[in-house]
Amino acid sequence: MPFIPHTDQDVATMLDAIGARSIDDLFDEIPASLRCGPLDVPPGESEMEVTAALTQRARRDEPGPCFLGAGAYDHHIPAAVWDICSRGEYMTAYTPYQAEASQGTLQLIHEFQTMMAALTGMEVSNASVYDGASALAESVLMAVRANRRTRRRGAPSAGRETATTRVVVAGAVHPHYVDTARNIVKGQCIRLEATGFDANGTVDLARLEALLAEPPAAVVVQQPNCLGLLEPVDEVVAAAHASGALVIAVANPISLALLAPPGDWHERGADIVCGDGQPLGIPLSSGGPYFGYICTRRDFVRQLPGRIVGLTEDTGGQPGYALTLQAREQHIRRGKATSNICTNQGLLVTAATVYMSLLGAAGLNAIASRCHATTRKLVEELTSIDGVQQRFTGPFFHECVLDVGRDAEGVAEQTATAGVTGGFPLGRWYPELANCLLVCATEKRSEADIVAYRDILCRILIHPERPANGSASEGSR
Repeated sequence: MPFIPHTDQDVATMLDAIGARSIDDLFDEIPASLRCGPLDVPPGESEMEVTAALTQRARRDEPGPCFLGAGAYDHHIPAAVWDICSRGEYMTAYTPYQAEASQGTLQLIHEFQTMMAALTGMEVSNASVYDGASALAESVLMAVRANRRTRRRGAPSAGRETATTRVVVAGAVHPHYVDTARNIVKGQCIRLEATGFDANGTVDLARLEALLAEPPAAVVVQQPNCLGLLEPVDEVVAAAHASGALVIAVANPISLALLAPPGDWHERGADIVCGDGQPLGIPLSSGGPYFGYICTRRDFVRQLPGRIVGLTEDTGGQPGYALTLQAREQHIRRGKATSNICTNQGLLVTAATVYMSLLGAAGLNAIASRCHATTRKLVEELTSIDGVQQRFTGPFFHECVLDVGRDAEGVAEQTATAGVTGGFPLGRWYPELANCLLVCATEKRSEADIVAYRDILCRILIHPERPANGSASEGSR
């Protein structure tokens, strides 16, 4: 039914019935220091004005070939994925609280969990969380609960600062993920400490060893890292486990079709694996919605946030599916809940499950391999331009950092004006990389796309006087 707002008279009548003078009185138990204050919200616009503004903004999402990654990737999505997901029984999918009436949805989520556990090399997966960044935050909270070998140093008492638990962030983990995790966990006295990355763009192992001298609860490592490079994950896992810390891996699910799964790293593997599922059949959509995933070992299954769908049998011996280990505060006592922000992204998980089912293991491997080969071709073409070079020379998956010899922010703007989304200016995250672009090439990028980008970048850097269709051959090595 349509939403009909309360009139001023409705509000006044309700307040009078409960003996309150104003709506603000209903929140008087919240200290003023915790209130956000007035919100700077612009005045409302008409439906026609909003539609026109969004239409104009949507045109900016189709500038031509996209070589931008940095956490969201322009993969091909088979038409069947969203054709199936658009069916009525899936389009409105949410938590199937009534198992007897939701066997199809429950089976699909169970299949998703099975596929994600296989992809990550872990034993258990949950039914998803909001996105990759919140998945990391939930994983940090989970690791702190699960790691009984590392306790908070001291206990809070009057006149003494509240004790904290440390979590080490190793190497170049996506800054948005780290910021989100820090904002969510800081209220629980958990401190994130970063090693930073070394001259090779990967984890500073010496700094990591120093931070592990006093054992943290967990170590976070991203593979590939946010600079596209492959981290020395075996060394990180070995050092973390030797100190008594758990290991949280942040992983691009497409890369796991080609790289060793986190469950196989070093001797024991990672303890928790999380990330964003956007590459698995989810369109870019101007930044969302996406979904996050969390996988872990059976030892830690009771610490998983959100929901898990289990396979059982009914009284007739037929397979049946039901929600199990529902560890959110809506289902159990709040003090026992593992999370209160763990709504799963049912529709997007449906798309990811259909996507993985259509491609299979061989298809995912073929896509990952093509992404890597296409990015290598892109790097080869762009570094043929005088003044463009790889910033880091280590192995990469499908993203690479290129130094363009001048402010990358301006170069990115110029490539966009010329019809190509040319990459992510890394100066936004790391001031020391202000001249660098993070470029990405998925399986969608053709050789013609790459040549067009090379010519445009060459014109911008070498021959700015030439028109958009000018030849770039003279500036190439």
